[in-house]
Amino acid sequence: MGTYRICMCFKRKYKVKETGPPQEVREAFKKYTEGGNQMTVEQLTRFLVEFQGESGASISDAGQIVEQLLQKRYSVGTKHTKKYTLTLDDLHRYLFSPDLNPPIGDQVYQDMTAPLSHYFTYTGHNSYLTGNQINSDCSVVPIIKALKRGVRVVELDIWPSDDATHGVHVYHGWTLTTPVEIIECLKSIREHAFSASPYPVIITLEDHLTPDLQAKVAQLITQTFEDMLFYPQPERLKEFHSPEELKYRIIISTKPPKEYMKAKSEKGNKPHEENDSDEDAWAKAPSDLTTDQEVDTSGSDSSPDEDNDDCESRPPGVCTYKSLIAIHAGKPKGGLKEALKVELEKVRRLSLSEQALEKATLSHGTDVIRFTQRNILRVYPKGTRLNSSNYNPLIGWMHGAQMVAFNMQGYGKYLWLMHGMFRSNGGCGYVKKPDFLMKLGPDNSVFDPKAKLQVKKTLRVKVYMGDGWHLDFTQTHFDSFSPPDFYTRVGIAGVPADKVMKETKTKQDDWSPVWDEEFIFPLTVPELALLRVEVNEHDISGNDDFAGQTCLPVWELRPGIRAIPLFDRKGEKYNSVRLLIRFEFI
Repeated sequence: MGTYRICMCFKRKYKVKETGPPQEVREAFKKYTEGGNQMTVEQLTRFLVEFQGESGASISDAGQIVEQLLQKRYSVGTKHTKKYTLTLDDLHRYLFSPDLNPPIGDQVYQDMTAPLSHYFTYTGHNSYLTGNQINSDCSVVPIIKALKRGVRVVELDIWPSDDATHGVHVYHGWTLTTPVEIIECLKSIREHAFSASPYPVIITLEDHLTPDLQAKVAQLITQTFEDMLFYPQPERLKEFHSPEELKYRIIISTKPPKEYMKAKSEKGNKPHEENDSDEDAWAKAPSDLTTDQEVDTSGSDSSPDEDNDDCESRPPGVCTYKSLIAIHAGKPKGGLKEALKVELEKVRRLSLSEQALEKATLSHGTDVIRFTQRNILRVYPKGTRLNSSNYNPLIGWMHGAQMVAFNMQGYGKYLWLMHGMFRSNGGCGYVKKPDFLMKLGPDNSVFDPKAKLQVKKTLRVKVYMGDGWHLDFTQTHFDSFSPPDFYTRVGIAGVPADKVMKETKTKQDDWSPVWDEEFIFPLTVPELALLRVEVNEHDISGNDDFAGQTCLPVWELRPGIRAIPLFDRKGEKYNSVRLLIRFEFI
């Protein structure tokens, strides 16, 4: 019972009611029990296979469900004295339990033996920052949080410390961010790299060091990771290794040392301008940049004689540093068209800002997709996102970009999409790209996200009810004078043709709202569609209160009635808040 005070004189009392099973569940229970009031294990098996669409469900699976429910019904240690059957309330309790009846699976099921370029990879940007990009602290805490969430790519900006001859710090250069020692970051990565996933962790280094400090970093890396570190072959890779081959390995990705490249350029009498950052020149260039226009090539790993050079021209220690780089990054000569050129003899990583990617997709969209079929494309937030906000990741994914780098310490709907994508494939941090992004069509054509396509699949979503807010929030969190007025928004994030948001009616004064509303979503590219679910509390002022959200990969939704746990703005799961929703593909 909840009591709300009105005008300091009157009180209104509301009872938090326990919502019963939806009518469809009642009818299904009656059907499968043949009108009885107890459901046997055999009848539950039929219900799982026929009603829930779980074709592989067995009597053993049903028996485990019954056992778990009976253990919850009776106190621990008490023997079950009643029949090994379920009541209607037991079935409803099962269906409304996210632990027993989740919307997607929790196991890795995709083929993990393809090259790394075949996978979207959970990628962080400035992974060491605790807050904004200007004056927040640098720490190992956000790195650990990201790894525990399943992030597989960690970015470290490495700079000389104040005592430049000895120390190396990690911080966001030319800002007021407080630094953290690189050795602390490396130790944290070693300890937590595989806490959420066995698949490889890639460390991208933005290198601002002298040759001596590069040698020091190489020593720290080899001593910290030991056998976990992946050592590339002396010859440049013609194809990336697979996640399966690289299980429990740490991979280093950065540009070859500047001094090495400088020595090469001096050998060829080609002066270069130095540029420390892993930024791309095209973000600042006109959108009509052509291959005839030159861009900065410092840090480039595209010189044709690079692989045949020896260590004689390099300062001491730089040879060792370069030998740790398994995924080479850099910018070739020329404009964007040249940068996206596919080379059969080697593979590489290219970085583009979100702005540069948008320009590239407008003028060279097919080239971007062809490039990502063999090479790795990393996309990062534009420099003006000082508050650590993020951008639409689907632009990158639609064009095959593997590393869509995000500020994981931020929040907002784009971060929710990132979380949703990487709930896929058991949350292992690697999601296999759809075949249409990896294959060539007739006349050597590639996928066009803007093309008008036929509907491939239709998703029906029925939102029954929600519960748990009264357990996770204070009585007056949403409204000081009455219980909350909840409504649910449901929609699709994906290719432009599939993008849509719809919403239920608002249920007044109810902590356990029942909507019982159905929505239809035609999908042209279901392989890239994410289901967005967001609950808000209606406020007469127009500033509705956030009450939970989730995002789920459509291609992994389990048909049938499922319990959907909700998360807060930063992606942390609530203890009790959940929705009951039915999914059906028609």
